[in-house]
Amino acid sequence: MTSPARRFVIRRLLATALGLTAVMPVATSFATEQSLAWQSSRQMVLVITPDWNADHGVLRAYERSGNTWKPIVDAQAVTVGRSGSAWGIGLNAAQADGPQKHEGDGRAAAGVYRVGEVFGYAAKADTHMPYEAMQDTDWCVDVDGSPYYNQIVDTKKVGEKAVEGASEPMRRDLHLDGDQRYKIGFVIEHNAKGKPGGGSCIFAHLWKSPTDATAGCTAMPEPVMRRLLSWMKPEEQPVFVLLPQSEFERLQASWQLPSLGAQP
Repeated sequence: MTSPARRFVIRRLLATALGLTAVMPVATSFATEQSLAWQSSRQMVLVITPDWNADHGVLRAYERSGNTWKPIVDAQAVTVGRSGSAWGIGLNAAQADGPQKHEGDGRAAAGVYRVGEVFGYAAKADTHMPYEAMQDTDWCVDVDGSPYYNQIVDTKKVGEKAVEGASEPMRRDLHLDGDQRYKIGFVIEHNAKGKPGGGSCIFAHLWKSPTDATAGCTAMPEPVMRRLLSWMKPEEQPVFVLLPQSEFERLQASWQLPSLGAQP
């Protein structure tokens, strides 16, 4: 990388209902509230949680073909933040109703986000997306007020002092007794400009178990993660969307989101 900090624009279900997947035509005009920043995206990873305080949800994935969202990955259980979710800072316009994400709240970031770099423990991964192999000196800085807030940095380049107080080693296996949760994952580009206190280090990564929630990420089984990574392509501008069920229903049409079909 060309700068001392490898800046990754940063970023945890048992399903209560696994609905039938369906398709929905893309609207010919954009939402009245805004011109959708993700209108050119042709791949979408969609997570829906039961409510704002749920620590689990259902993940599905879709790709746009012509004017239609077509399901690619059927409903899969995931876990999210231990305190649920809250509106983050992403591609969508700010939302007033509902909790607002802040540093250390234990909530996943709700909204629409670009999918950033893929990261992992191995030297390479089966993905078309940009990939970075993590080293034992790589940390995500979740220290509010740090000049490296919401960035992944290498202490060999920025110095040990730069990550003092950070709780996110990117090689959890080496720092945290063999932890495999960051074995493979991708950045969810929440709080891209590093707004102080806005929340940091939001990822999609592997889960510890189906009942272990996260500090704010979205976690899933390894086969699901690898399916997503082999499918996503940067030229398709993939986005990650997370919403509670009520917000999904409210915003589905105006945000041009896929239809889930009939719910049991």
